[in-house]
Amino acid sequence: MKARTAFLVLLTAGVVGTAAWLVFFSPVLGVRSIEIVGNLTVPSERIKQQAGVADLHPLATVNLADVESRVMGIRQLATARVDRVWPGTLKIEVVEREPVAAVQAGEKVAIVDGQGVVIELKSAAPPMLPLLKVDRPTAGDPVMMAALKVIQAVPSEVAGRVKQVHAGTAEGVTLELSDGRTVIWGGPDRPEEKGRILSSLLKRERTATLYDVSSPDVVTLK
Repeated sequence: MKARTAFLVLLTAGVVGTAAWLVFFSPVLGVRSIEIVGNLTVPSERIKQQAGVADLHPLATVNLADVESRVMGIRQLATARVDRVWPGTLKIEVVEREPVAAVQAGEKVAIVDGQGVVIELKSAAPPMLPLLKVDRPTAGDPVMMAALKVIQAVPSEVAGRVKQVHAGTAEGVTLELSDGRTVIWGGPDRPEEKGRILSSLLKRERTATLYDVSSPDVVTLK
């Protein structure tokens, strides 16, 4: 009886040991593919290279937090989530930063997202992005953050016509449209009302050159 028990213990230990070896050390359950989800402009191959996970590395021992940290080194990405998909796939789900405005940076133009984070540098501003002009074009600056909120609040039917955005203060955001008209938006407060009023005015009052919607209760045209 004792011999039988000892045999069963050894057999169990052997099975557990083999299973542990297969999971944690063997390439049998290693990373055979990396699935990239959510990328639109950043190439999947670039994300895979940034992840830095070798082929057949045991999937169970991949440090997911470290992989996420490395992938987030790509500044075009806002978030990254890494998961194991057994038996051999590492899934990386990303969300890209959305370009909101262009900011002059020396001889280059910095493309920034809604948080003021620089996504990339270009030689010229893309035609569909407004050029943002503020005294301190840095992420976290109150004036810049207010201007970025305003840009994102502009109605879609107007957004494509915004050529430049000027802001001297957080309450003094002004939009320059591609047809030469000027919109005094003011601060980022009451965005829905301002947007609705502006869209209506641009359609009805075509002869005006200046639209002041900074106070939706008292709108001024010139």
